[in-house]
Order: sequence, then C-alpha cells, then structure tokens
Amino acid sequence: MRILVKIGGAQLEEAAPRLELCRSLARARAEGHELVVVHGGGNQIRQLVRALHIPEQYHEGLRVTDARTADVVLMTLAGSVNKTLVRTLQGCGVAAVGLSGADDGLFTATKLVKPGVDLGFVGAIDRVQPDLATMLLASGRVPVIATVAPAAGQTGGEPFFNLNADHAAGPLCRAFDCDAALFLTDVPGVLDGDGKRLAVLTPADCERLVAAGVAKGGMIPKLDAALMALRDNPRALVKIAPANAPDAVLAALRDDVGTRFTNAATRPCEEACDG
Repeated sequence: MRILVKIGGAQLEEAAPRLELCRSLARARAEGHELVVVHGGGNQIRQLVRALHIPEQYHEGLRVTDARTADVVLMTLAGSVNKTLVRTLQGCGVAAVGLSGADDGLFTATKLVKPGVDLGFVGAIDRVQPDLATMLLASGRVPVIATVAPAAGQTGGEPFFNLNADHAAGPLCRAFDCDAALFLTDVPGVLDGDGKRLAVLTPADCERLVAAGVAKGGMIPKLDAALMALRDNPRALVKIAPANAPDAVLAALRDDVGTRFTNAATRPCEEACDG
C-alpha cells in the first residue's frame, strides 16, 4: 500500500515523540508499505517569528505571510523541521529524502485568495509534477515533504508560498496515486458529544457535528482537511488518527483506531451530533 502520512509540527517539536513516530514509520516501511511524509511546523515557525519580533496576524487559522515571514517559513519548514525529521528517520533505518515544492519542480503554488483579506504569500497547490517522488518511491526511499513552494514560472526573485500542510495533503495524495491519507495528530479521532470516538463519518455527518457544536475549535480545520482529501481521493482510505498510538502508522490502518471518512452512506450520527 502507498500511504501519505501527514504529521503536524506539534508532533515533531520534542525529540522523544518524534523518535517514536519515526520508529512507527520505519515499522510500516518494513511491512512493505510505500510512504510519503508531509509535515507541518506551525509552532516552530511561531517561535522563530517571535524571536525575530515579526508581527503576527491570522485569518481563519491561516498565518498572514508577508515577505519577511515567508522567508522564516521557508527556512523553518524546508530547513530545520524537515532536515531534523529526515535525520531522525535515517537513524531509524529509513532511507528518507527531504523535499520542498522547488525540488525538481515537485509542486508549484498559486496565491490563496480569501474575500476581504490579503493573506500575502499564502498559497494552494497549483500543479504537481510527481516524477521525482515516484522515482524515490521506486528506489525504496521515503519522500519527506515540506509544504513551501514557488509560483509557476518563478525565477527566484519572489518569496516562496506558505502552504497549509493539511490542505496540501489531498492534492499530493492524488498526484502520487496513494492508497491512503493518514492525518496523524494529537487526538484519538473525531469524538461525539460524550467524548467517544466516531469510527466513520460522511461529509453530512461532519456538517451536523459542526452545526451542533460538538466539533469545534481546532477540530473544524481537521475535518475540513480530511474532507478535502476525501474529495480529491474518493477511493483512498482517509483517516484522522492519533500520532501517539503504539505503531501509529500501522495502527491507523485498523478499523478500531481513529476516524475514517467516506462518501458512502453510514448509520446516521444524529445522537452523536446532538451530544
């Protein structure tokens, strides 16, 4: 199985959880799965931005990114976060290669437009050229992708675009022909009003959870990202699953771990959505 694993920056900040997560990736690789790793790094960006006394502004969870902030995003995501993750994976016996959108034109971005606000250098994937990643996978290597990318035709004079890693996962999963998209995060899955894990959700279920106020705060963008990945990859396994589970990657493939998203009709979740 070819699996795209999206890892949040929060799971990569400290050495111990980062090492355990890399061990779980190594075990999945040893089981014969091909892996593509996509990672974020919001907390790490925030730390450096504040150390440099750069003003911060957010809109709907997205960092408004001026040219100076875009440089910080590039050096943090494609630099320290990416290379530390690659080094840890290699220490676990995984042949990992760190990439960004610029490497062999892997992917380009276009400016993300939101009504009433200029997000600056915040982008969305415009085009993916999968040849490099496909070649790496065929050679037994694991692409580790930082979601920063130039615009198409950019010659080097403009800052890179800052892409939300959750939102980038769906288009990359489709372009790399992955069989699964696993969003590993700090929650056991999507929970109902009683705090119990919901095993399966449809888009309609997600709407009801949000409308009822059961899904709120940081869970809403997680649902949005999973539904975007499902839309882009309707035949793939799409799940939100815990990053701290034993053998997190292999565990996320099981039915008893995390929340799976599907377009197929399932048992209505009215009781769960009502809390």
